[in-house]
Amino acid sequence: MVQLISWVRAIVLAACILPLLVDARTRHYKFNVVMRNVTKLCSTKSIVTVNGQFPGPTIYAREDDNVVVKVVNHVKYNVTAHWHGVRQLRTGWSDGPAYITQCPIQTGQSFVYNFTITGQRGTLFWHAHILWLRATVHGALVILPKLGVPYPFPKPDKEEVIVLGEWWKSDVEAVIDQSTKIGLPPNVSDSHTVNGYTGPLTSCPSLQGGADAYKLEVQNGTTYLLRIVNAALNEDIFVKVAGHQLTVVEVDAVYTKPFKTDTIVITPGQTTNALLTADKGAGSYLVTISPYMDVPIPVDNRTTTATLHYQNSLSSTAMTTVKPPPQNATQVAATYINSIRSLNSKEYPARVPLTVDKSLMFTIGVGVNPCPACINGSRVVAAVNNVSFVMPTVGLLQAHYYNISGVYTDDFPGTPLFAYNYSGSGPKNMQTMNGTRLYRLPYNASVQLVLQDTGVISPESHPIHLHGFNFFAVGKGVGNYNPITDPAKFNLIDPVERNTIGVPTGGWTAIRFRADNPGVWFLHCHFEVHTSWGLKMAFIVENGKGPNESILPPPKDLPKC
Repeated sequence: MVQLISWVRAIVLAACILPLLVDARTRHYKFNVVMRNVTKLCSTKSIVTVNGQFPGPTIYAREDDNVVVKVVNHVKYNVTAHWHGVRQLRTGWSDGPAYITQCPIQTGQSFVYNFTITGQRGTLFWHAHILWLRATVHGALVILPKLGVPYPFPKPDKEEVIVLGEWWKSDVEAVIDQSTKIGLPPNVSDSHTVNGYTGPLTSCPSLQGGADAYKLEVQNGTTYLLRIVNAALNEDIFVKVAGHQLTVVEVDAVYTKPFKTDTIVITPGQTTNALLTADKGAGSYLVTISPYMDVPIPVDNRTTTATLHYQNSLSSTAMTTVKPPPQNATQVAATYINSIRSLNSKEYPARVPLTVDKSLMFTIGVGVNPCPACINGSRVVAAVNNVSFVMPTVGLLQAHYYNISGVYTDDFPGTPLFAYNYSGSGPKNMQTMNGTRLYRLPYNASVQLVLQDTGVISPESHPIHLHGFNFFAVGKGVGNYNPITDPAKFNLIDPVERNTIGVPTGGWTAIRFRADNPGVWFLHCHFEVHTSWGLKMAFIVENGKGPNESILPPPKDLPKC
């Protein structure tokens, strides 16, 4: 009997200790995609949501965990889910962009996304990757360090997820459909949002008392890790907190050298972790969410506000306010961006490719193509190396894996087809080519890609996102990239490592990455309007040697087109 009790105790003890010792585990989630009526800005509309939530549920996992998400589609639209920034090593089938790595999940159907988070920790996010559904179908993805592994910065007392977005009073799909039919840019949003709250706006009297304003309750002497996500469709955003400094410690799930700032700038598709210490004793402090656009292109120019409120403060205490940066505050944005450096420590080195196997240059911008059915007889389009991408009707990864002919060609131009003053007014002929053209990369090739903004119609900053990889932003500049003199100024020691980078207005950014992830990987502007217009392409990364360097077979429940 004593021996039996000892065995029972041992089993109970093992059951308690084992979860602490086992670092990786499988996290299961279920996403029911459903419609929900939501009232904002004195107007009610039906929106697509996950589990009836806006923003959607936050996914929590640890580095090296396996994540399994069953997505069930209960709405009239086809849907997909993209796990933005997750490397998806050899699991491109779970990446999520419609018609790139999968056919979409049709009404009444489901698909199980199954992937492992390898070598990543920090904040990412997930969102729909078809039509403009990600306007309301999005949420945070929090990746905690492995058990027992500390943050490389002072441990915060608490953490808070802050998801930034945009809100249209109109149906978002109707907005882009109308734009496509007339060939002109779509209407801008009616408000920015903070965790789904629009903030007090004069256009809606019922909101003036802060009825739809986000409030973060803080305790004096407490340090908070703010996990900030820009899930907006079309706008770079400034974030300021009155009376408080923010210490940036991570971007796009990569640790950075800590630095203090009073303003964060974040493009759609980017994430930022920042420490905030509540050291003011008492009171309420204004948080401003405002657009950044340094050329005369229409944006939602309203400033949305939230509140940082100290616990036990009197309601009569005056609000400490702060003015947001001017909309065209290029220097404020540049100072912030130039401050971000990879941590590059022994535990978290910056493995920048020092040699280059493939050197590419992509021009990015907008153009005008004929459109007999449009009001003006033409349509605004966007392109990479003057190619407006045409979406296929079959998933590109399936076509690649099964050698299906006629879906795409692999002749995407690695450099501009003809040279001109890219950052100037551009050529008189603003027409682009159309095609489903991909660029092929050998496995494990080191790639340098220069992203050059163009001045056709107007120069503009573009947040470029690469699926399946992180990359190092080794250089940037204003004007045209000079392949002779500019590489000498590259930072190959501690450049920022990201999955989404803002290419400066009328300028260029050089990135480097290693093509160590076989599959088909989307590259596109994360301004949804530009993606809709064709500012996108895809890489084919070939298999390497053996099964460990090859893409896994497709799952049995992969949706069919």
